Amino acid sequence: MSKESVDTIQSPMGMVSSEGKTTHQLRQVHPGAGVCRLDTKLVVVGRKPGPEGLTVDDGTVSRRHVELRREPDGSFVVVELGSRNGSRLNGQRLVAGTAQPLAVGDVLRTGDVIWVMEATPSSPPAPGVSREAVFGETPAMDRLRMEVGQAATDPSPVLLIGETGTGKEYVARELHRLSGRSGPFVAINCAALSPQLVESQLFGHRKGAFTGADAHHEGLFRAAEGGTLFLDEVGELPSSLQPKLLRVLQEREVLPVGATKPVAVDVRVVSATLRDLARQAEAGTFRLDLYARLSPWEVRIPSLRERRGDLVAWLRRLVSAWFDERGKALAPPELDADELERLMLHGWPDNLRGLDRVVHRLCSGGGLELPRGRDGPERPSVSVSTEDAGVTSRPPKPSAEELAAVLAANDGSVRATAKHFRRDRRQIYRWLEQYELKSE
Repeated sequence: MSKESVDTIQSPMGMVSSEGKTTHQLRQVHPGAGVCRLDTKLVVVGRKPGPEGLTVDDGTVSRRHVELRREPDGSFVVVELGSRNGSRLNGQRLVAGTAQPLAVGDVLRTGDVIWVMEATPSSPPAPGVSREAVFGETPAMDRLRMEVGQAATDPSPVLLIGETGTGKEYVARELHRLSGRSGPFVAINCAALSPQLVESQLFGHRKGAFTGADAHHEGLFRAAEGGTLFLDEVGELPSSLQPKLLRVLQEREVLPVGATKPVAVDVRVVSATLRDLARQAEAGTFRLDLYARLSPWEVRIPSLRERRGDLVAWLRRLVSAWFDERGKALAPPELDADELERLMLHGWPDNLRGLDRVVHRLCSGGGLELPRGRDGPERPSVSVSTEDAGVTSRPPKPSAEELAAVLAANDGSVRATAKHFRRDRRQIYRWLEQYELKSE
C-alpha cells in the first residue's frame, strides 16, 4: 500500500461493501485503517469474499482473507484463510487455519489494512451534546455523550474520572455550556494551588487577614458566581482543606479568610481526578463524606486505548490544529501501514498529550517516535452492562437495615458488599453516606 496523507478519507464505507445481508459493520477511518464492530454474524473479509461477506477494495487483501465468527459460548474468533500477505493480531502473525480469540480493542491487520475491534453501540444519541467538544465516533464516546447529556442540566456536582490527557476539561466545559448557567466557567488545577494560600485562593480573604493581604480578594468560588467552578485534580487537595470544601458544598456559602460572616455563593462544582477516590476514601486518605458530595454524578472518561477507533480522527484533528496555529498551509505527514499499526498498538500512557507530541514531531519533519510507556497489544477493560451480558438484573437499592446487615456479614468490607449487591464500590459509599453508616 502506498503512503497516504492522514487527512485523506473516503466515504464511510468507500473501501468496504457487503454482498449479503449482515449486521456486521466495518467503518473506514483512513484509506489503510478501519473499525470492525463485533457482531453475531459469521463473516468473511476479503476482496471477493462471496455471499454474506464483506468486500475490502485493497490490493494487499486476498480474495478471502480472514473469517470472523462468534463461537457458541458468545466469544469471537478470527481465522486466517491462507491469504497471500498474511494477517496479524495485536502484532502477532496468525497461522492459517487456526482460530484465535478476538476481543474489543484488538488490532487486526489484513495485508496492509488495519482494523480495530469495537463493541456494538448500545447508547442512544445524546441530543445537544457537541461532537466537537466530546469528540469521537466509538461506542465509548457515545456512552460518554449520553452521560454528559444526562448530567448537564442537573445542578448537582459532577466528578469526572480519567487518566491524564483524556480531555476532562473539554467535558467540563461542555457540561457548563449545556447547564444553561449564566455565570462564567472558572477552571483551576488543585495540584497547582499554593499549600499556604489554597484557602484564600478558593474562598477569598479580607484585607489584612495575613501578611501580604493588602486588598480584599473574592476567591475562585465567588469568581464563578452563577456559573461553574472546575476543580481539576481534586484528589490533590490538602486534607486540612477537605472539610472546608465539604462545608461550602453543603451550605452553599464561603467564609473568606479573616472574615466573620459567610458569603452565599451560587456555583456548580465539576471536579476531575485521575485517582481512585473511592479507594482513597476506603483507605482514609480522602474524606468519604466529601467524595460522596462531589460525585452525585460520576462520569468516567475513556482512555485513548479504549477508543482506538478514534485515534486516526484525533490524529487528523491535531495535525490540522498544528498547521492552523502556525498559519501554514496544510501539508499532512504520511504514514505507511507499519507506522499506522504501531500507532494503533501503542499503549498511550498520557493519552491525547502523547499523541499531540507525536503530531508535533511528525509535522516538524521528524519521523514517527512514540512516547515511552505502555506499548503493544494491551486490551482495554470494557464496561458491559448486566443487560448486555445477559446477566440477571441487580438487586434493588437496599434499606439502611439491609445494607448494614450485609456489611456486618462481610466484616465491614465495602468490596464484598459491592459484590453482593452487584454494584460499583462507589455506589456503596454513596449509600453509606446517605444512611450515615460506617464501614471498616
